[in-house]
Amino acid sequence: MPLQLELLPQWEFYLYIVLSFGFHFYSFYEVFLISREYEEELDQAFDLETDTMFWGFKKDPMDFEWTFWMEWGRGYILWLLFCHSIVSQISSLWLKKYKPWVLMAYGMAACWFLLGTNGLIVILLQTSVSYFMAQFKNPVLTWLSSLLLLSTLRIPALEDLQRGWYGSENEYYLLIFTLTVRCLYCTSFSLEYCWSKQKMHHSFLWMLLYVFYYPVLHNGPIITFDDFHKQMTSQDSGGLKSNLGIFIWGTVRIFLWWWLAELMIHLMYMHAIYSSPSHLQAVNYWALDGLALAQVLFFYVKYLVLFGVPALVIQMDGLKPPTLPRCVSTMYSFSGMWRSFDVGLHHFLIRYIYIPMGGSRCNMFKMLLSTAITFAFVSYWHGSHNYLWSWAVLNWFGITAENGVKRLVSLPGVHDFISHFLSTRAHQRLHAALASVSTTLLIFSNLIFLGGHEVGRIYWNRIFWEGKNISNHRVHNCWPWATLSVFGFLYCYAHVGIRWQQIYSRD
Repeated sequence: MPLQLELLPQWEFYLYIVLSFGFHFYSFYEVFLISREYEEELDQAFDLETDTMFWGFKKDPMDFEWTFWMEWGRGYILWLLFCHSIVSQISSLWLKKYKPWVLMAYGMAACWFLLGTNGLIVILLQTSVSYFMAQFKNPVLTWLSSLLLLSTLRIPALEDLQRGWYGSENEYYLLIFTLTVRCLYCTSFSLEYCWSKQKMHHSFLWMLLYVFYYPVLHNGPIITFDDFHKQMTSQDSGGLKSNLGIFIWGTVRIFLWWWLAELMIHLMYMHAIYSSPSHLQAVNYWALDGLALAQVLFFYVKYLVLFGVPALVIQMDGLKPPTLPRCVSTMYSFSGMWRSFDVGLHHFLIRYIYIPMGGSRCNMFKMLLSTAITFAFVSYWHGSHNYLWSWAVLNWFGITAENGVKRLVSLPGVHDFISHFLSTRAHQRLHAALASVSTTLLIFSNLIFLGGHEVGRIYWNRIFWEGKNISNHRVHNCWPWATLSVFGFLYCYAHVGIRWQQIYSRD
């Protein structure tokens, strides 16, 4: 449905902006109040952390990923990334010809320092097996070996063995995170090897450089080998003055994102409340919706930090990192979410799974199959838990429905009918109304991804099924007004997201 800029009256668009921001701030205020009301109970259940950084407010420690990476970042990883940048700049000045191999050696040394000899050997073994299987130049065989290597991370006997190598669970989890991401890198190199006719560019040394490139070693972001090789062979790291400017500006931005993430988990205990179904069941609708927004927005800000730090180091190396995630409050479709949040992973999935399986250029059945296999792999790669399969099915359904609507309205008869009976303004309002439905399902699927089946069940029952609201400790039946209110606010969000996308695409 092609849209034009400036379709809606300015007053109408500004009204949507005011309502969107107002809903954000008021619902967050309700979450703040609920957090203060339940603070003592949540502290007893989850041991909230006490510090003096944010006016004495306690900190919600229940987001494992944030707590895990902040601990490692403060401990070693930030220092190792800083040392990587120093080694990279020195190599650019005096060892430019050998810079890639210096970075490879540094990455292997840093890996050994953090993961120990056993961890380094496991990654080298994974890399060697992938390279050996790639010699057959058979993509199917490459994928089978990659899935087999990924499955070894979930064998109980091997898990117990690897845990025994370390003195803490955090060290073991660092190994698992590293191996999980390295699996994608090994797969990318091996498939590019299968497709390439120039073996010189796909030597085992290049594979080691790609796999052990330190800024992306532990948590990504994902860079496919073809992009990495092109940039590494033609990269220009710039002068020290230019890199110093990049470093200062990038550090300021990352600090602001980190500060915002910390502020959120000091003022709003959304992760602790999500971990306590009884409290989630008891909050009012404003707080319930605010918790959903806070969860997905914290996830966004978190990855601005987790991807922003390595992206800054990559940029100082003279390479172009994947684009950082786009704000989830401006997303109004499943396809937009996948294209704009984890850009590196999206490029990997499209290049190595979706297109080889047929993609959107084939018939409807092949397109549905390609999409299903893509989401099945994502779910399996993330850990293959039951709630992940539910999340994958919802995403598959959402993408399929969106593509179906796009194909339907692109048919000449349907397009002419819509153009004849709807003005351009009505056209955009219809687009936003359909997008509000898609956004509702998108947020619901992400809540399952972030909180599991129990959180998804509570939201489904309270908003879409039962419509029960708690106010002044009394239960009120609000169905269907609760559901319609959610669609109404997301209708406003959709207008803002559509306009943002129009401006972004134009630029």
